[in-house]
Amino acid sequence: MCNSKIDGRPALQPTINHHSASPDPTKYTKKPTSPSSKTVLKRRNDPNWLTSSSEKPPTPKSAAKQPIVVRKKSKKVFAGGIQGLETMAAAGSIAAAQRDQAFLMKQQRKLRVAQYGRTAAKLQSEVVAVDSVSNGEVNQEEKRCSFITSNSDPLYVAYHDEEWGVPVHDDKILFELLVLSGFQVGLDWTTILKKRKKYSEAFAGFEAEEVAKFTERQISSICLDYGIEQGRIRGVVDNANRILEVTKDFGSLDKYFWNFVNHKPLDPSYKSCRKIPPKTSKSESISKDLVRRGFRSVGPTIIHSFMQAAGLTNDHLLSCPRHHHLLSLH
Repeated sequence: MCNSKIDGRPALQPTINHHSASPDPTKYTKKPTSPSSKTVLKRRNDPNWLTSSSEKPPTPKSAAKQPIVVRKKSKKVFAGGIQGLETMAAAGSIAAAQRDQAFLMKQQRKLRVAQYGRTAAKLQSEVVAVDSVSNGEVNQEEKRCSFITSNSDPLYVAYHDEEWGVPVHDDKILFELLVLSGFQVGLDWTTILKKRKKYSEAFAGFEAEEVAKFTERQISSICLDYGIEQGRIRGVVDNANRILEVTKDFGSLDKYFWNFVNHKPLDPSYKSCRKIPPKTSKSESISKDLVRRGFRSVGPTIIHSFMQAAGLTNDHLLSCPRHHHLLSLH
């Protein structure tokens, strides 16, 4: 019904159009919205809100970048215990042994020894066991001349220790050493020493008078029985005849040879076998005189070998005990 009047009469109206005399002011007042809600609404309406530089989504605290922590490496503890330490010690010993072996091989490459100056130089050096190097021990092989090694034949070692360089004044032994020095060409002293007894039997104990009388039949027989070349046998027979002539001129073969060194052994005092020459000026002068007298197989290298064997020169190294022992003999 309506309260308004039409022609003085009240008009009927819907109830919704009725207004109270004193309406509530808070009933139609808009509630203020918070800024966050506005932002949310704006972001919902803006499709590019995630890429906007002015407004960025809040980052949760849990997603913040953590600082890089550098951890120090802890010292590793060797877990092998005593057994592991023993293994390390063994490895160190092997390494030390390898270094010592490499050193010895280097020394072998450097040292060249000409055996008595007549054969091609051979690579030899003092053989030192690894354990003796570590303990500082010095054995007999180290003291001898360096061409004597632990692999040398015992016969050759005995010859070095007892005969080589010892002054000889017996004519038969001088004749023998002259023959052996000539036969040694192209061979080594070990081979010659092993045949020494056979040579003595073939040449009548190196009696110059007996050898000088050998006939062609005897030379052929010696060649067959002892396997010696006929040319070498004839050379020994010729030298025996020349020795008889020297004996007439000088009284003995001993006086003839020792006159060249004034009856006193030469002492060159070599410190290394590399310093020992295959021949010397003295051996050259003796060789020339022997050739002039008709001797055969008496070149300067052979004569130098003969001088070493007969003690006309003391070619033992200064480090060898035999060098000082031979000096004490005079």
